[in-house]
Amino acid sequence: MPYDESVPPTRRRRSLLAAAALAAVCLTAAGCGAGDDSGGTRAEPRQGGSGTSAPPPSKSAPVPEKTKTSASPAPSAKPSKPSKPAGGGATGPLSGKTVVIDPGHNPNNHLHTGEINRQVDIGTTHKECDTTGTSTNSGYAEAQFTLDVSHRLRTLLQKQGAKVVLTYDNDRAYGPCVDERARIGNEARADAVVSVHADGSAVGNRGFHVILPALVRGGKADTSKIVEPSRDLGTRIAGLFVRDTGSAPSNYVGGNSGLDIRKDLGGLNLSTVPKVFIECGNMRDPKDAALLTSAGWRQKAAQGIADGISSYLNG
Repeated sequence: MPYDESVPPTRRRRSLLAAAALAAVCLTAAGCGAGDDSGGTRAEPRQGGSGTSAPPPSKSAPVPEKTKTSASPAPSAKPSKPSKPAGGGATGPLSGKTVVIDPGHNPNNHLHTGEINRQVDIGTTHKECDTTGTSTNSGYAEAQFTLDVSHRLRTLLQKQGAKVVLTYDNDRAYGPCVDERARIGNEARADAVVSVHADGSAVGNRGFHVILPALVRGGKADTSKIVEPSRDLGTRIAGLFVRDTGSAPSNYVGGNSGLDIRKDLGGLNLSTVPKVFIECGNMRDPKDAALLTSAGWRQKAAQGIADGISSYLNG
């Protein structure tokens, strides 16, 4: 999708080093633009993992490993407060820092289509409150994946002393809406926000990409203060995601850079703090799906995101 707003490259030297590291690791990582996965045609951009509706998870779908921090689903459809900040009391390199993790979608969104189809103001236009997300062909839902990775990411950041807030923790019937997801990060005055997703594109389209906010001014949206720091955050995550997972940058979005810029995502447009989305892979491609459904690979994905956040906050 072409964009009419350009974003200047970050001036921070560490970002340039991270970008160089991404390119260097990419040259040596297995499957980086190699074999049948190279030269894939660009698919129609999705809304940060939110543009493809998925069927309800099948009974045969793999279920993410339970964590001690997971909460039980609440039957009420009323909006609930975000999870209380955790960590922050421990000493570590991220002591005093607040990170908001936004698990994309909700496993129960498909049961509340009327509520999630409600239009909300994203500054420049109106869009759906939320969507169901996508799934693998076997029925492993994106919302299950994002919550599992978010739990793993929270644990890694807490160990470094960060205060961590989740926009939801399996504690509400649907949502939250995209405008509320942005508001949670803003009200927490987060030092960094990462929204975790997985894509739903054509077979043969493989790899991850990090979505950065475009320069947007309109209505409630003004990203002018977060464009540059968000690019720094996203560049570091992309470089370290390659290193920790061995996955290549997307061969269908971002020109093999692992970075994309979007101006149509409410979660980015309404953010007043540095924020990025990460599409960890394509759930509709069998090779990527094999990774996304692997608990071991999900731990590597969480590590890559955590290392990118740490690099940004300590930079």
